[in-house]
Amino acid sequence: MLGSFKAAHLIVFYALYFSVTVEAQTSPPVSTPCSLKSNSNCAECLKNVTCLWCMTTKKCVEYPVRTVLPPRSVCPLPDARWGLCWMNFQALIITISVIVGLIIVSILVGCFCCRCERSGRRKKEDAREEAEREASARKARQEERKTEMQMRHDEIRQKYGLAKENPYSRFEDN
Repeated sequence: MLGSFKAAHLIVFYALYFSVTVEAQTSPPVSTPCSLKSNSNCAECLKNVTCLWCMTTKKCVEYPVRTVLPPRSVCPLPDARWGLCWMNFQALIITISVIVGLIIVSILVGCFCCRCERSGRRKKEDAREEAEREASARKARQEERKTEMQMRHDEIRQKYGLAKENPYSRFEDN
């Protein structure tokens, strides 16, 4: 559980980083340190990708990249803004975690459905093979009974003198 939580945080961080990077590429690069922008507003602070704006303290600080999430000592999570001023960090983490969870669940459901479909197909094939085996066994028993009946009939014909040694003997008498 903790590992997936950290993975979700990393995903959030990289998603924000790439969205801000794209936005930062369109604006001219600003190389001033974040602490000098503390007296400005959120939009000015977030022009620099490495800066984090804290809504409660109205300060612009360096984003703590090593911790992925800003510690409470730097800024409380609901008040931290990075990338976009209107984006609440905590809500973003929850949203991305839910989306990642849904993706994982849908992948698992897809794998389960494919597995069930394959086993259902296998069951149908097994049933068909079993039916074919039963049909061939039935046919063999029927042939066996037919030959037994033929032998009994031939014995009865011989017993009463009705048996013909040669089926073409009738044609030879003429």
